[in-house]
Amino acid sequence: MGFEKKRKLWNTGVKAALYAASGLTVALLVFLIGYIFWRGAPYLTWELLSSQTSYIRNTIGILPNILNTVYIILVAMVIVLPLGVGAAIYLTEYAENKRLISAIEFAAETLTGIPSIIFGLVGMLIFVQLMGLGAGILAGGLTLVLMILPTILRTTQESLKTVPQSYREGALALGAGKWRMIRTVVLPNAIDGIVTGCILAVGRITGESAALLFTAGFGLKLNGFLKSLRTSSATLTVALYVYASEQGKIDVAFAIALILMALTLVINFAASFAGKKLKR
Repeated sequence: MGFEKKRKLWNTGVKAALYAASGLTVALLVFLIGYIFWRGAPYLTWELLSSQTSYIRNTIGILPNILNTVYIILVAMVIVLPLGVGAAIYLTEYAENKRLISAIEFAAETLTGIPSIIFGLVGMLIFVQLMGLGAGILAGGLTLVLMILPTILRTTQESLKTVPQSYREGALALGAGKWRMIRTVVLPNAIDGIVTGCILAVGRITGESAALLFTAGFGLKLNGFLKSLRTSSATLTVALYVYASEQGKIDVAFAIALILMALTLVINFAASFAGKKLKR
């Protein structure tokens, strides 16, 4: 067998392996989504979505958990976006000390590898006990900020680096100041990476439970936004854990998992749509 035939055979084998790996990944995803839908859809009722749990009436409702999930996403993203994007702009456009840049990037990479349960314990110690915020949306949101800050920072930083240097030079040559150049030229061209970081961050927020067990609490009562900031308020993932492990209501847990998937998809599509609008 000649060299050319061996190379073609090798390329065919590699392509087949890649297609098989891709197909297996898609099949697993479809199976998981389909199984969760099959188990959760029959128990997805209007009463479940629009009411709160009542032990007196023996009913289960997850409206407080849906609202708490939205609240904690808003609190975390409002705090982390200015911090993460601002830090990325500083590191990419202003910082000149390479040792400082390397140290910050190393710290960010290290934070991404820390288990979420550790963030939960640290958040409980600092925000709940030392700062006296109590278990609630605010303490949980601040804990999540520590968790997702490296994601926002690194994705934004990499996106800023992809903007051609000629864009910056052209803006400066036309007389724009550095901040104006960043605001009107660099950021609009890096918006895709920023939106990607936001989507990844929101995905981690909606799927997080370990850290929120210690900081946001287990409360299933319906509270307003301001009251929930410092009142024990369970998100959807925490409620899923409570119903599945402590109360043994697996069917309700699957229904909550289905809602979590739908909520994540809606938020991701909304973020993508907003990113396209901002880019235009």
